[in-house]
Amino acid sequence: MSWIAGVDGCRGGWIAVFMRVDGSEPPRCRIVRHLADVVDGAEAPAIVAVDIPIGLPDRIEGPGRIAEQAVRNLIGERQSSVFSIPARAAVYESTYAASCALALATSMPPRKVSKQGFMIFPKIREVDALLRARPDLASRVFEVHPEVAFWSLNGEHPLAQPKKVRGRPSESGLQLRRRLLRAAGLPQALVDAPAPGGAGADDYIDALAALVVAREIEGKRGRSFPEPPDRDSHGLPVAIWTLRPDNMPETMTHTSPLVSRDDIRAADRRIGAYIRRTPVMRLAPGAFGHDGPISLKLEFLQHAGSFKPRGAFNTLLSQPLPPAGVAAASGGNHGAAVAYAARQLGLPARIFVPEISSPAKIAVIRSHGAEVVIGGARYADAQEACDRHVAGSGALRVHPFAAPATIAGQGTIGLEWEAQDPDLDTVLVAVGGGGLIAGLATWWAGRVKVVGVEPEGSRALHAALAAGGPVDVDVHSVAADSLGARNVGEIVFATCRDTVDHVELVADAAITAAQRMLWRDFRIAVEPGGAAALAALVSGAYRARSGERLGVLLCGANVDLHELAAIAAA
Repeated sequence: MSWIAGVDGCRGGWIAVFMRVDGSEPPRCRIVRHLADVVDGAEAPAIVAVDIPIGLPDRIEGPGRIAEQAVRNLIGERQSSVFSIPARAAVYESTYAASCALALATSMPPRKVSKQGFMIFPKIREVDALLRARPDLASRVFEVHPEVAFWSLNGEHPLAQPKKVRGRPSESGLQLRRRLLRAAGLPQALVDAPAPGGAGADDYIDALAALVVAREIEGKRGRSFPEPPDRDSHGLPVAIWTLRPDNMPETMTHTSPLVSRDDIRAADRRIGAYIRRTPVMRLAPGAFGHDGPISLKLEFLQHAGSFKPRGAFNTLLSQPLPPAGVAAASGGNHGAAVAYAARQLGLPARIFVPEISSPAKIAVIRSHGAEVVIGGARYADAQEACDRHVAGSGALRVHPFAAPATIAGQGTIGLEWEAQDPDLDTVLVAVGGGGLIAGLATWWAGRVKVVGVEPEGSRALHAALAAGGPVDVDVHSVAADSLGARNVGEIVFATCRDTVDHVELVADAAITAAQRMLWRDFRIAVEPGGAAALAALVSGAYRARSGERLGVLLCGANVDLHELAAIAAA
């Protein structure tokens, strides 16, 4: 069977992902200097879907080529720019001023060239010259727009999250697109692999979207805008290709769970030799003012001081590991967990942390042998720095929450806890990015009520459930270094939407009061995020039913002891 290829432009030239239609060989990805290196390479793909305009009219009537006019309203300019490509003569000008002058003279109504669009003109010229010199390639090389492909994969609905925010890749937007690519049948290892050096994470995602469209075109299931394609004066097609909704792969579904209980069982078997089975403390009725029994899950006794090693080990043990090692962005606990897991598995680790991270947590990360890079005021800044490192080095990125392997790993707490206390009615779980509660809610879905707890000043999951999709929130909380995610992302939202009962919000004062109570009454030292779930109970934010059998997860112990002493003395 033949090869197909999805291609996107990148700073290194072109990023091309090759796949055999019958799956008889593993997919391949590489950076090439010229598109001709793709069509004439060893794979000689039968279909090449490329994210670049093909076919340049001599004059433009309306806002761009007919192809752009046909798709622009489908996806919304908020998601990704659909450039208004000018006439061929303007594209072939080498200066911006000359290009604008010719664009104005050859369009009706007169229209200049956008500076962003002008930046891709060299690649447009390269493809135009190649196809004009070799007309036979017009039956092999097809224009795609990745956001149109994602629109198709999303049931012909625009995506809720943009791919970029202020010119930089948005992690939540990329995760949403990865989910759609996996659902479209691309191998998870291919979708989750880091972009090669010379390409960004968004370039790689776009090449994968083009690959999906190439597969549909090869199977005679493609759809063009316009249909049939227009032609320019040189006979080149003018059309943007995507897939038909009635021909989507059977794996495409919006209701099937991203993580299952079987995934959690498999994760438990995979990581069992590397983690601690943390104990529970059973409190009789009357504790914390509640007239029913309480089960405290002491997950803060886990390696590296939090629940995070479960997800980290499951991620690292689920796939081949690159020589460049691993990388993570973290407010502290995730970084410590990845550093610990990497050291246990003999891998180098580089951890990117925001400036708000506590010195205690940074010290824990360094104690496990990882390189720590501190920078940026927010978690999102650390994530962007991590993404740049991964793109340039080939290191494996370990996401703190928005990844199925992470969620399945955290879900092993539920499996373990149920064996220890099988009769719980409700569990209270702190929420930061949401990977922990997504795992627990997956395990207990329909059997135990799972309630999230977030600080009032850091409410990403609460806001997502209220808005009907992931949204960005401001973060200002005493627990921000562990519960300070600005956006839970599509994977966590899709998991929690139907499995989490609701989310309670607690004040910072209630969190520190819970820390004080745990130290005073039990000599348990936990960080603010580790006390948040208990804060919902003792503050009255969560009003338990009489006799309700409650589980409360104490999830993190990486607290600055000087700060804890000040809280205890207050």
